[in-house]
Amino acid sequence: MGYRLPEETIEEIRRAVDIVDVISEYVQLKKQGRNYFGLCPFHGEKTPSFSVSPEKQIFHCFGCGAGGNVFSFLMDIEGLSFVEAAERLAMRANVDLSHLSLQEQPKRAAETNDTKKMIEAHELLKKFYHHLLINTKEGQEALHYLQTRGISLSAIEQFDIGYSPPAWDVAVKFLKGRGFSLELMEKAGLVIRKEDGNYFDRFRNRIMFPIHNHHGETVAFSGRSIGEGQPKYLNSPETSIFHKGKILYHFHQARLPIRKQQQAVLFEGFADVVSAVQAGVVNAVATMGTALTEEQARILRRNAETVVICYDGDSAGMDAAVRAAELLAQAGCHVKIATIPDGLDPDEYICRNGSESFHRNILESSRSLTAFKLAYLRRGKNLKNENDQIRYIDEALREISRLSSPVERDYYLRQLANEFSLSLAALEQQLERYKKKEHVTRERHVMRQQPLQKKLLPAFHNAERMLLAHMLRNRDVAFTVQQTVQGGFNIEEHRAIAAYLYAFYEEGNEPDVSALLARVPNELKPLVTELSMMLINENLSSQELNDYMKHVLNYPKWLKLKEKEQEKLEAERQKDFLKAARIAQEILEMKKQL
Repeated sequence: MGYRLPEETIEEIRRAVDIVDVISEYVQLKKQGRNYFGLCPFHGEKTPSFSVSPEKQIFHCFGCGAGGNVFSFLMDIEGLSFVEAAERLAMRANVDLSHLSLQEQPKRAAETNDTKKMIEAHELLKKFYHHLLINTKEGQEALHYLQTRGISLSAIEQFDIGYSPPAWDVAVKFLKGRGFSLELMEKAGLVIRKEDGNYFDRFRNRIMFPIHNHHGETVAFSGRSIGEGQPKYLNSPETSIFHKGKILYHFHQARLPIRKQQQAVLFEGFADVVSAVQAGVVNAVATMGTALTEEQARILRRNAETVVICYDGDSAGMDAAVRAAELLAQAGCHVKIATIPDGLDPDEYICRNGSESFHRNILESSRSLTAFKLAYLRRGKNLKNENDQIRYIDEALREISRLSSPVERDYYLRQLANEFSLSLAALEQQLERYKKKEHVTRERHVMRQQPLQKKLLPAFHNAERMLLAHMLRNRDVAFTVQQTVQGGFNIEEHRAIAAYLYAFYEEGNEPDVSALLARVPNELKPLVTELSMMLINENLSSQELNDYMKHVLNYPKWLKLKEKEQEKLEAERQKDFLKAARIAQEILEMKKQL
């Protein structure tokens, strides 16, 4: 399998960690009955269908079918190998693996080592840049600049802000002197290779904002120019450890406050986040200098009910806020938008007006998505002009028609009626037309997007599923099925799961789905978790068990019976009535055996 890890060590790690605690670091879980539920991290959804069983130590998504134990969860969500997942869980549970020789496939091992080296280089360079900012004469200009922008020393320490000198080879010499391969450092985005084969620093004469992944590891930098240098912000390129569409700045520190408050405040810039945190907005995060992505929207939705968007107050900021708001609404977030006046960005506003004004006049005055959109539609229109008035009302009605809440629709319709002295009945009539169009458009979209409904399964298929579900919970049932059905399951995947179960119990193991999942191949894990989550009658009677087994064993006979019936029809078509009579007799005998 590409790794060497004893079964007893895997079992020790598995028993030492709680799957609920591990998954809770990625998904906000709420207890419902015996299990915990949350939004699936493996596909987009608005209604929680992702279930975690503390009793069985497994997870299963009823939406996309993902499933497994704590090892497979980490492997899937982080893209880790089994050994990497085991090492991370062992560290968490204080299980010592130092006496083991963990041998991975050479290619994978090399990739893992490269990743560790890249992160280590970023961590060391972060400390080096921070030291240069705080403790050297070279960093004084950058430090003074930050302090004039209202960023305190404590904030500089909290965010590990640093300074990269103007020389071309400071990072090159620093990294090379510590044994790092400059070729690998180029892949990490820290240095750039010249045509002559030499290397130079990517970041020069810049205030350095380290970017952390959601585990708190430094994986990239954003450098802000001092003075008039261009570009204003220079970010690390995409690398094997940095995918900007999947990371939110400051999320590793903001995750707990976000969950506690059930609200995140989303900014565009890193400096905005630093100023906001200083102002007491500890649930502040930012995108990576690009538009919000679907993945980032899903991360926010998994951790908070409400997202307050606080982008720059200029035209570009408002455009970006609308796009981000629509993406967040699609992900199932309750969206509010805080508007910064006078075209300022949040950092500038806090610097000029202070934290109290930012809380009272900006965050606490944030508007609903619809209210913001209606204000947004007014831009560029002279509402004293009749044509512009009609165009605005038309666009506003289209927006209101998309609202699902009758109360919200009525509220905004009355606002329109009062503002423009219009009949409420006329607005409602026009609204109905737009609602019908919107409904048709939505229905077409749903028809295109929604997966086909699961077909009703044949009796033998359901019987096999029920047998396996009981076998996962009861050794005696498994032994009875082994004696009677043996390998006679008709579905290939069911046959494989049964074989793993027989072997698992023959080794003397008690029913334990999570332990079984450590042995079955990845392609079977979702089905095993699905079967183990099925609602079944725990008190299985002998009659019910025999009925299930009979359905399974009779199915091949039923197929042969159908073949014989086709042969009989063909004989009758050929007018070979003697052969047809003989086949009819065979059919009667076969039916007696069913």
